Amino acid sequence: MSQSGSGFFARLSNLWHGFLNLWVSDLEKDHPEIAYENSINSMIDKYTKLKKATAAIIRRREDIEGRLKAREKELAQVDADLNTAVESDEDELALILINKKNTLEAEVAELTADLEQARQDAEDAKSSLLNVQAEINKLKGEKDRMLAKMASAKARIQVQEQLEGLSVDAEVKALDNVREHINSLQAEAKLGKELAGESLEGRLKKLRQQTGDITAKRELDALKAKRAAAKQAQKTM
Repeated sequence: MSQSGSGFFARLSNLWHGFLNLWVSDLEKDHPEIAYENSINSMIDKYTKLKKATAAIIRRREDIEGRLKAREKELAQVDADLNTAVESDEDELALILINKKNTLEAEVAELTADLEQARQDAEDAKSSLLNVQAEINKLKGEKDRMLAKMASAKARIQVQEQLEGLSVDAEVKALDNVREHINSLQAEAKLGKELAGESLEGRLKKLRQQTGDITAKRELDALKAKRAAAKQAQKTM
């Protein structure tokens, strides 16, 4: 395949990965629990690998400790044998033991340095392991808190949207129609009353009422006159 062809497929691959990352990013925004789960699972995977590495470091430390103890024990024995050889004038054997002692001392010094480094490595690894474990627990707690916050925020947004979209126009209009209908009925009743008073029948009714009032007044005047005449007649007798 030509270089230009491989470059094209490389760009196509990068474009696809970029699109996939954007899609995953949008998906995680809509479902943050996925993002938290991915992060937590990634941290757990790192924790598992680090735990294995820490175990290997501790095993190395223990191996160095075992080798150092063995060499120190051997050195102590060689030192004792050397003293015995010197006291026994075993010069040839003493020379061999001296060389062996020097070799063991150099090995003990090297193992001591290695052990110190191994102990430091083990402490650093355990500290990192505890930090990762704490971070995992922190992420789990943060996940619960943030998802709760998101649920609360969504609920508030939903209420706000409902309040913003809530319209009382229909209800007010319905009441306005009722009010207008009642006012119309009142006006119609008032108009009927006014029309009844202005009609011929209404006018006649009023006239008859006035006639009755006049007749009653005349009767009252006649009764009063009759009574006054009777009193006058009694005085003249």
